[in-house]
Amino acid sequence: MHLAVTELVVPTNKSQAACELPYQDGRLPLLFLYGGVLAVGFPANLLTLRLTWLQVRRRSVLGVYLLALSLCDLGYLCTLPLWARYVHGGHVWAWSSAACRLTGFLFFTNMYVSIFLLVCVSCDRYVAVVYSLESRGLRRRRHAAAVTVAVLLAVSVGHAPVFSMREGEGGEGERRCFEPGRSATVTGFYYARFLLGFLLPLLLLVATNRGVLGGVRRSTGLRREQKERVRRLAVAVVMLFLVCFAPYHLVLLLRALLYSATSPPGCLMQRRLDAAYTASLALSTVNSAANPVLYVLSSHSVRRELRGGVAQLWTRLRPNQNQNQNQNQNQNQNQNQNQNTKNSLSPAGDDERPGKPPGS
Repeated sequence: MHLAVTELVVPTNKSQAACELPYQDGRLPLLFLYGGVLAVGFPANLLTLRLTWLQVRRRSVLGVYLLALSLCDLGYLCTLPLWARYVHGGHVWAWSSAACRLTGFLFFTNMYVSIFLLVCVSCDRYVAVVYSLESRGLRRRRHAAAVTVAVLLAVSVGHAPVFSMREGEGGEGERRCFEPGRSATVTGFYYARFLLGFLLPLLLLVATNRGVLGGVRRSTGLRREQKERVRRLAVAVVMLFLVCFAPYHLVLLLRALLYSATSPPGCLMQRRLDAAYTASLALSTVNSAANPVLYVLSSHSVRRELRGGVAQLWTRLRPNQNQNQNQNQNQNQNQNQNQNTKNSLSPAGDDERPGKPPGS
C-alpha cells in the first residue's frame, strides 16, 4: 500500500520503464498482517468501546479520550479491507475515484487523530498525577470532549486537500490510489508529517510519562508492585509508539531529504524506499490493535468489569445447560429425600444382607 497526501508527478515513459516498482513483492506478508490486525483489532476495539462508554457514564475524564480513541481505531480498521484488496490486485484500485479519496482521507485522518489522542491520554495522566489537587476543578468531561473535537477538526482540515488531489483519481488511467510522488508539495507534506505528526507527539509522550513516573516514585501511598506496574506501562506506551510510527515517519523524512536534493535518487534507491515505505506503513496499523490492550485492558477496574461482563454473557449464552443442571440438582434432591424417608420407615435389621443372621 502506497499512500501519501501529495501531488502526483507523472514520470516519463522512459524513466517509468527503466524503474518499474515491484508491486507484487511482499504481497502475502502484507495481506497476512492486515488480516491479523483486523481480526484482533476490530473485536478488541468493539469491546473497549463498551467498556470506555461505561467509564464515561461514571464521569471519567480519561474515558472520554479512550472512547474517542476506540472510535478512531475502528474507523481506521474499516479501511484495511480496501487496502488489502488494493495490494492483492497489484496496486490497482478496483473502485471509483471518490471511493479512493474517501478511503485515503479516513485512513490518514484516523491515523493522526489516534496519535494526538494518545498524547491527550498521556497529558491527562500527567496532570492527574503531578497536579492532583490543582486539577480537580479543571479536569472535566466537557473539557476533554472539547479537546477531542478540536483535534478531530484540525486533522480533518489538514487532510481536506485529499478530495481535490490528482492521486485520488483511482478510477482513471492506471488506477493508482495515492501513490507517492516527487514534488515540492510532496516534500513539504513529508516534513510536516515528521515534525508535527511524529516528533512533537513523541517528545510530549516522553515528557509526560517521565513526569508520571516521577510523581509515582515520590508517592508514599503506593506499594512497590504498583509503582513497578506504572513504570512498565509508561515504558510500553513510548515503545509501542516508536515501533509502530517511527519507521514510517523516518522513511518520510528520508524521502523529503532525497527529494530536496538537486539530483533525483537512482532506481535502486527508489525501489528500496518503496519497499521500506510499504512495510513501515503496514506496521503502523498494528497500533490500532495494540491500543485496547495497552490503554484500556491494562486497567484493574476495567479488567474487573470485563470479567463480570464475560460471566454474565456466558450465563446468557448457556441458559439451557444451566436449566438442565438445575433440573438434575432438583431430581437428585428429591431422590435423596425419598431415600431418607424410606430408610426412616425401614427396621434396623433390613440393612443386613438377607439369608444371614447378624454377626455370622
